[in-house]
Amino acid sequence: MKSYSDYLDKFFPGVKVQKISVNAGFSCPNRDGTISSGGCSYCRNDSFSPSYCMQAASVSDQIEEGKNFFRRKYSDMKFIAYFQSYTNTHGRQIDALRKIYMEALDCEDVVGMAIGTRPDTLPDSVIALLAEINSLTPVFLEIGAETAHDTTLEAINRGHTWADVESAVGRAHSAGLHCGLHLIAGLPGENRERIIENVKAACRLPIETLKIHQLQILRQTPLLKDWQDGRLDVRPFSLEDYLDLCVEICKTVPDHIVIERFLSQSPPDMVVAPKWGLKNYQFRNLLEQRLK
Repeated sequence: MKSYSDYLDKFFPGVKVQKISVNAGFSCPNRDGTISSGGCSYCRNDSFSPSYCMQAASVSDQIEEGKNFFRRKYSDMKFIAYFQSYTNTHGRQIDALRKIYMEALDCEDVVGMAIGTRPDTLPDSVIALLAEINSLTPVFLEIGAETAHDTTLEAINRGHTWADVESAVGRAHSAGLHCGLHLIAGLPGENRERIIENVKAACRLPIETLKIHQLQILRQTPLLKDWQDGRLDVRPFSLEDYLDLCVEICKTVPDHIVIERFLSQSPPDMVVAPKWGLKNYQFRNLLEQRLK
């Protein structure tokens, strides 16, 4: 199983590279009323935002804080500016987007950029901007798809369709961007068979990377209330069942697509279920043992 570090080595041979998360103050179209409000029912953005990643700080200041954080271990590290929080192609004019992105890329030792976004906020003008930047430094586009089933997308208030995903990935790939997809395993009403269908559908698209993680039911989210009230069929994975699922996913994903991760780690006090208490490297070790 090829690792994500192996994938990055194609772009930055022999260099230790780390993503630095950036919060540039974006919102989401299903939060700010563009298409709906409330956001995705499972989402709590502060559950995955690092402590140095504060919207009040400038992009360059956040990157400097991130560099200081990671260089405690590796003094000669290079960095990818990772626009992670919310939808990082939404609600800004092209000139404003260019200014935000270039502020990050102008920081010392930043050698690339990763953009977390949604498929319905990638018009041709934004893809053209990202392709322009990609001609100067690698741009990794991370598109949140979550599932290939439109009924599930509607149930979790995503506000886009699988057809939107296919369109966005196709146009971005044609523009030369390095595309990855994000999927969540265990969304309402989705059993093991449906999850594998999602993986197969993703792998039919021209993507280079895939992020998959277990659904976490978090405090202060609409999903928690819907689950507790019995309005949605959500069945949190046991660790053993999820490991078995990940083995099947590894057998399903072709070799040319790199699986970047399998695990989501929110702060324990935010998580209602499942509560495994594992870090990414610990889960990966268990999975590698299972694969052997």
